[in-house]
Amino acid sequence: MAGGQERYDEHEPPPSLRPWVRTIWTYANPEPSGAIQRIAPDGCPELILDFAHPYEEQGPDGVFRLQPQALFAGQMTRPLAMRSVGPVELVAVRFEPDGARDWLDRSTHLAVDQRLDMTARLAGVTAQAGDPEGQVAAMVARLEDHRAQHDWTLDPLVRAQVEAIHAREDVEASSHDRSSAEQRALQRRFRDRVGVSPRILRSIVRFRRVFDHVAEGDATPWLEAGLDAGYFDQPQMARDFQRFLGCTATQWARDQVELARSLASQSYKPLPHSPL
Repeated sequence: MAGGQERYDEHEPPPSLRPWVRTIWTYANPEPSGAIQRIAPDGCPELILDFAHPYEEQGPDGVFRLQPQALFAGQMTRPLAMRSVGPVELVAVRFEPDGARDWLDRSTHLAVDQRLDMTARLAGVTAQAGDPEGQVAAMVARLEDHRAQHDWTLDPLVRAQVEAIHAREDVEASSHDRSSAEQRALQRRFRDRVGVSPRILRSIVRFRRVFDHVAEGDATPWLEAGLDAGYFDQPQMARDFQRFLGCTATQWARDQVELARSLASQSYKPLPHSPL
């Protein structure tokens, strides 16, 4: 691993993938601590390929089990705890909230809070250790091939709701002009492409905004960050910390390390899209 130091980088997807992919990120750590890391939901499914040692993930029974070398991580609605077992080097595709449906080839609702084995799907995707640009290029090539073969699409109404949620607009207000049957049909389409309901995605996006306000080294108090993110008060934010991370804000800030720290310090704001 070149340089022997921890690194996290985000890479712009090519224009052909940008409607579906928010960013592609790479991470490497030749000497991880093995400490338990808490990963916060961010509203985006991800496709991850490990070139070194996969992480161990804590199951509902408290037992840590090794993740697959390649996996699809669906929308998260509950805490994820994991730990390293050796040197780490990986490349990951962070899809838009509604961008992974055609890659997954099934309803994304079936992947909520799941890590699905993608080893067979990503077989042959190889790159040199210590070459993040080459790792990104290899992953992009596989995605481009799949997009061309399977004719990836987007649902304009679902995308409009996703963008409204990120813009803090009232999604329910836009539904008044639809009949009950039309609204139920759109809810089913939203869950099929995003994995969760608009209400849950809105809660996740609000929670994620807290970390945008409290970046690494930022002195912004947690309460102020929560109010800026859209919470009414500290107890409301505290409930979401327990819901999404299983700990208090103070505990998370004290314990965050390595990949969890790197992910939390990055912005998850959506990128501009080409017209639908």
